[in-house]
Amino acid sequence: MLLSTQMQKFWTLHRTSLAVLVALAPALPGPALFAQSARSPVESEIGIVAGSSIGNAHFFGYADHRQLDLYGVQYARHSWGGFLKARVDYMSEVLPVVLLHEPRLYRADSTPLTTERKTVYGAGISPIGIRFLWRRNKAWRPYLMGDGGILYFKDRVLSTRGTHLNFSAETGVGVEFATSPQTNLRLGYSWFHFSNGDIAARNPGLDSNLIYAIFSFDLPRRRVPASH
Repeated sequence: MLLSTQMQKFWTLHRTSLAVLVALAPALPGPALFAQSARSPVESEIGIVAGSSIGNAHFFGYADHRQLDLYGVQYARHSWGGFLKARVDYMSEVLPVVLLHEPRLYRADSTPLTTERKTVYGAGISPIGIRFLWRRNKAWRPYLMGDGGILYFKDRVLSTRGTHLNFSAETGVGVEFATSPQTNLRLGYSWFHFSNGDIAARNPGLDSNLIYAIFSFDLPRRRVPASH
């Protein structure tokens, strides 16, 4: 019954996401805007990511008493024009270090059997992401972001009948500060979810409140010739 409810929430989220994309489609940049962007210098950046979770939420996942530490690299590129006065960027992340701190022993439903802790090493990649950045060219810039990908852990996680491979989804808010003409500091909060998508007998899922910082470097702008 719990798995059925969780799957209903999962598919509801995806249906909602598709509905939002359909609703926004008329407002997305048209061919003329893309052609104009092609004649302008391309803005892109690369950043160093460090994040740590504070507590667990219970929206899609019901696992508890877990904490995440994430370290990696993020790439962002101004690819999709503007929307609601925001710059729309493509973004992706590579996370070579993902540390899950969880109870040393637990049941199949993820309930802890001891207060002792262990750390499970993992890694991940989020190849699909989007960011809406407002107040560009200002000293501080608020943004919304979201991305999705996969995580792979050395051991089974969250459940004794769980998996090594898990799927991740993240959405959050933050503020970007200019620290120099070519560098920026981003501080933010995100809801970070991962679960095995019911490819195993048990799928507790984990929802974490993630606090993170990203120090980014603007890459040299590359002028793309306009197509004829």
